[in-house]
Amino acid sequence: MARHERLSTLLDMLGQREKIDVEDVAAELDVSAATIRRDLDHLAEQQLLTRTRGGAVANDLAYDLPLRYKTARHVPEKQRISTAAAAFAAKGMVVGLNGGTTTAGVARALAMRPDLSGRGDAPGLTVVTNALNIAHELAVRPNVKIVVTGGVARPQSFELSGPLATRVLSELTIDLLFLGVDAFDPDAGAFAHHEGEASINRLMVERAERVVAVADGSKLGRRAFARICETTQVHALVTDTDADPDALRAFEAAGVAVQAV
Repeated sequence: MARHERLSTLLDMLGQREKIDVEDVAAELDVSAATIRRDLDHLAEQQLLTRTRGGAVANDLAYDLPLRYKTARHVPEKQRISTAAAAFAAKGMVVGLNGGTTTAGVARALAMRPDLSGRGDAPGLTVVTNALNIAHELAVRPNVKIVVTGGVARPQSFELSGPLATRVLSELTIDLLFLGVDAFDPDAGAFAHHEGEASINRLMVERAERVVAVADGSKLGRRAFARICETTQVHALVTDTDADPDALRAFEAAGVAVQAV
């Protein structure tokens, strides 16, 4: 297991158990106790957990992993989801992308589609985003026009939120929104860990003609702190084939078109 995968796994364990023991975790992951101690010290320096004698306990950030750790999770599934989701876009559309590792993958998949190239000064695609990493990645693509919302950046996700972001979005109309979520429940709706991100994501949903949620199976049938929107506001869901079949049937019953890849 690579170090970045091990760090992500340790944070996942803390999120589920609230506390972990060095010796127990070392045995589970088949690495030395010294390696686990170094990993926990590294995460503690970044204030992602609190070290204790012989282990660590979770703090609030352990439930909302910074994007640099989330990128190592469910990579093959997210790549398939991103490619399939990007097929929803058509040339000339105004596409919205909120923050997250899966939506960042969608952005890359859109940029790689040769059929979305523009002619002359006309862009093949206009992308509206509140995610700094997505804007940075697409800014060098000549066929994509980038509109960034503005706002205050949140280091964990690179998302911009707040009144400045709201002001820009309230003036725009989005043809197709790719919505990344932290949790998506067929009865309760789509969720984010952070209330500020949920608020700006909610406005993006309201400004969009069509909403496509992109989420791997681990996020389905779950809830998080702040609701983004109701399930009925999402038109389609692109997920992976490991998703719980009962959850997928529940989404379809709620009127969401489901594509598992």
